[in-house]
Amino acid sequence: MNAPSPLSPIAVLSPGREAWRVFRRNKAAILGLVLLVLLVAMMVVGPGLYGVAPFEIVGAPFAEPFVDARAWLGTDYLGRDILAGVLIGGRATVLVGLAAAAVTVLIGVTVGALAGFHGGWIDTALSRLTELFQVLPTLLFAMVLVTLFAPTLTTVVLAIGLVSWTGTARLARAEFLRLKGLEFVSAARAMGASPLRLMLREILPNAAPPLIVSATLIIGVAILFEAGLSFLGLSDPNVMSWGLMIGNNRRYVLDCWWAVTFPGIGIFLTVLSVSLVGDGLNDALNPRMHLR
Repeated sequence: MNAPSPLSPIAVLSPGREAWRVFRRNKAAILGLVLLVLLVAMMVVGPGLYGVAPFEIVGAPFAEPFVDARAWLGTDYLGRDILAGVLIGGRATVLVGLAAAAVTVLIGVTVGALAGFHGGWIDTALSRLTELFQVLPTLLFAMVLVTLFAPTLTTVVLAIGLVSWTGTARLARAEFLRLKGLEFVSAARAMGASPLRLMLREILPNAAPPLIVSATLIIGVAILFEAGLSFLGLSDPNVMSWGLMIGNNRRYVLDCWWAVTFPGIGIFLTVLSVSLVGDGLNDALNPRMHLR
């Protein structure tokens, strides 16, 4: 059998497989991914298996955890099941975080792309608008928006998106400024491509990696934002969420610590897992890590 030639070509992995290879080398990112999958599975499957409504009174108030099998994590000040609230509340918290992150990225990428691609007075005007929103107190501004309108999950999502898009806009602007002068964009422009096609088909796919990482990190921030608004009572009181559980039971924390501890653990683990996955994506989508 002939030995392989030392000059034989080296197998090159596809970009997706190469990114996965780098991602799985990050043990913390893999841990975050596994934890995130388990949490999502718990939120999706858990309520159906448990079969208890989060607002249903199942026993005496302030029942301690790990004592009664009917309320394994105890009850709150009204006698509602904490485990049912944790299982159902995670859905609202995570869905609001995902939707708010999507709104944030949509606004930020649109503003940043227009500013970076067109330049001139458009760049100046949009940059001043970004700076205006950047200096506003985000939590206070979100509270005002939710207070002016009905405190629903949709209002909370829009409020979070409207106060959180500036960082994404600055990142998108920088990427579009960097990429619009490269040769492949100039070649597409010379072939008659419209500005919209240049932005969506040529520049945006190449600017996507840092924007994807930014969007992942925004999810964790949006989850914390939603929890803070719910804690202050500025969310839909008819939809159970982790922040609402903590806010409703904050007065009884000394007598009923479990009512705020377990939803707090849920928020902590979710944000931690999303942050670890975002860190792994940052490595996976960074060409320098591939060279290493």
